[in-house]
Amino acid sequence: MENKTIIAETNSKSPSLGGVGEASYIDLYKQHHESIKKHSAAVMNDSRDASFALFEELRFPTTALEDYKYSDLKAALSIDYGLNINRIPIPVNPYDAFKCDVPGIQSYLFFVVNDAFYPTMDPKALKLPEGVIIGSLKEIAETRPELLKEYYGKLSTPKKDGLVAFNGAFAQDGFFMYVPKNVQLTKPVQLVNIMRSDVDFMANSHNLIILEEGAKAQLLVCDHTVDEVRFLSNRVTEVFVGEHATYEHYKLENTHTKTTNLSTLLIDQRASSNVIANVITLHNGVTRNTVEIDLDGEHCETQLCGMVIGDKNQQVDNFTSIIHNKPNCNSHELFKYVLDDFAKGGFTGKLLVAKDAQKTAAFQTNRNILLNKTAKMRTKPQLEIYADDVKCSHGATIGSLDETAKFYMQSRGISEPEARLLLMFAFTNDVIEFIRIPALQDRIKMLVEKRLRGELSKCEGCVICQ
Repeated sequence: MENKTIIAETNSKSPSLGGVGEASYIDLYKQHHESIKKHSAAVMNDSRDASFALFEELRFPTTALEDYKYSDLKAALSIDYGLNINRIPIPVNPYDAFKCDVPGIQSYLFFVVNDAFYPTMDPKALKLPEGVIIGSLKEIAETRPELLKEYYGKLSTPKKDGLVAFNGAFAQDGFFMYVPKNVQLTKPVQLVNIMRSDVDFMANSHNLIILEEGAKAQLLVCDHTVDEVRFLSNRVTEVFVGEHATYEHYKLENTHTKTTNLSTLLIDQRASSNVIANVITLHNGVTRNTVEIDLDGEHCETQLCGMVIGDKNQQVDNFTSIIHNKPNCNSHELFKYVLDDFAKGGFTGKLLVAKDAQKTAAFQTNRNILLNKTAKMRTKPQLEIYADDVKCSHGATIGSLDETAKFYMQSRGISEPEARLLLMFAFTNDVIEFIRIPALQDRIKMLVEKRLRGELSKCEGCVICQ
């Protein structure tokens, strides 16, 4: 079989690397690791060989692993994807392709095309507050290596996860954001990941976000696809939130059914920091979101939310972990799914309270609605408590729409389809309420309503989604 891995300075295809799967990528790395390093930066290369060795040991995850019990990625990971390890320019101008239609958001807008930061930035994105740095991870690793060395890979490298190790071996670029001490961004930062290729394609990118003491920032991550080929994105994001800092992370996936989206978000919180993370999947193919948050200082506040609307044969799995390592911290977690047709959903939520984390308040909830008998949902909430002075709870439900409430609305003159829509929208609304950007919250409400009506809910102003 011919492997479409891009290893030359042209778009010509390479000879077969021995089949598709782990063996192909292991052979690829062994043969071309010098080229991979050449087109990246020294700071990223320092841990590259170790990450590859770990991937060679762990391989791609399967459902035999407890943490991937609900994530069947075998078919997606067996496809013959291309890899742009020699950084061949991709013929797309994202500013022409993407027109954000969130009225009044006025964000700082940046793009990652496949797995490379797009170098031509909007003039507004260049007018950042003094000391704020946003740009290509590779470029900043070359120009400011001392800034990255303290943080890069500190959360991801120790992870015993095959996808994270694979990313560490192959990622050559990504998104970087640094907000210095006591600087507060008054506008949200918007990162748009665009997948573009003429052949089935894999992208591995690494994002690094640093907020120093007292800093504040909001990041909206949007995932989009351009072409109707099979895509696989494997993105790892490390976030360091300093003492008294405030960080909001919103991730919105609106791709097509041939896309496999593998996302790992790792957050480290320090004392008195505040984090909101909200992960929303409106349209996709196969999605695995991993969100792990470590509370490593006292008086941390954490809100972790997520919502899935799935139909057809879509598959979405959210794996979350919140670790309370210090006392006097609060966390609230809420995930909701609405599944129709033959969609499959999975939720695994780990909530751990360490021995010394007294005075912890931690609550986890997963609620799910199945609109017919063919949709499937599997949920596994987990609670481990090693402290004795805590307030903790967790729970999960799987059910259908409230027929009594629907009958009541119909008896008041509301049609059956509209009654169903109102019930589903009310079910998802509390997740949307955790969006602290008013313009984005209004737009998400509109997109969710469209999606619940059976539309694709593509962003109307986005050329890609027309």
